Amino acid sequence: MKRHAMLWAALLAAAITAGPAAAQELTGTLKKIKDTGVVKIGHRDASIPFSYLDDKQQPIGYGVDICLKIVDAIKAELKMPALKVEFVPVTSQTRIPILTGGNIDLECGSTTNSVERQKQVAFAPTYFMTGTKLIVKKSSGIKGYNDLKGKTVVYTQGTTNERAMKAYNDEKKLGINFIPAKDHAESFLAVETGRAAAFPMDDILLYSLRASAKNPADYEIVGEFLSDDPYGIMLRRDDPAFKRLVDNTVTGLYKSGEINKIYAKWFQSPIPPKGINLNFPMSDALKELIKNPNDKGVEACGRMKC
Repeated sequence: MKRHAMLWAALLAAAITAGPAAAQELTGTLKKIKDTGVVKIGHRDASIPFSYLDDKQQPIGYGVDICLKIVDAIKAELKMPALKVEFVPVTSQTRIPILTGGNIDLECGSTTNSVERQKQVAFAPTYFMTGTKLIVKKSSGIKGYNDLKGKTVVYTQGTTNERAMKAYNDEKKLGINFIPAKDHAESFLAVETGRAAAFPMDDILLYSLRASAKNPADYEIVGEFLSDDPYGIMLRRDDPAFKRLVDNTVTGLYKSGEINKIYAKWFQSPIPPKGINLNFPMSDALKELIKNPNDKGVEACGRMKC
């Protein structure tokens, strides 16, 4: 009996210490979030309809909605229903340094999953497929990239579109004069005011800019896809537990069909703040990715065929 009592005492002591030990097993981003009680989301201010500010200066959008689903999963995983969410503004240039520096836990904007970026960060499964095209004034006569010979082209710094356009210019020897801009709004303004003849960017963002313009009919989107740009939510590399949670949440939205409702809300319905409707049906490439999700970005897709 004495031996049994000692055994039960030992088991009870082990059970009491198991709780703290299990808590200590958390590592990486999940541990950081649990310790601070805050999950930090990087957002853009003008990447309509993925991540932008509404008329109350609150972050909203397709990417933001998906990130908030991930936050719900984090709350459940950590058993922290009161977990706080802090939104942190990022730009094309700052998003990767801010993420790798630990100042945000997820980046929910309009970021292309490229092989080069995979060396610095990790990506959730692709949640949108797009590619580089041009926005120009209809009166410009520009119908494609070769019409840019000797003209001025504006680009948003730190984007894959900048690299694609400059590579094409070098290959075709077009002699384009490039001017940089800090964000998409400033780039479009350069076309609007005549400082630039064209702005290369992901086609969906160009459609958004045109829909929001004072006179949308003055602009058109031209050119074939110059690059493939699969979008993914960014997170830090080498954090398998957090990546598993993020990946499972995103693929769960695909399997349940909930992603279709989220997509329709932002691409096929009036959206804040002006009530514009992009009327942008889901592409075949995205439909295929939803059936067979991956996080490999351009390694898994080519010329919008996945």
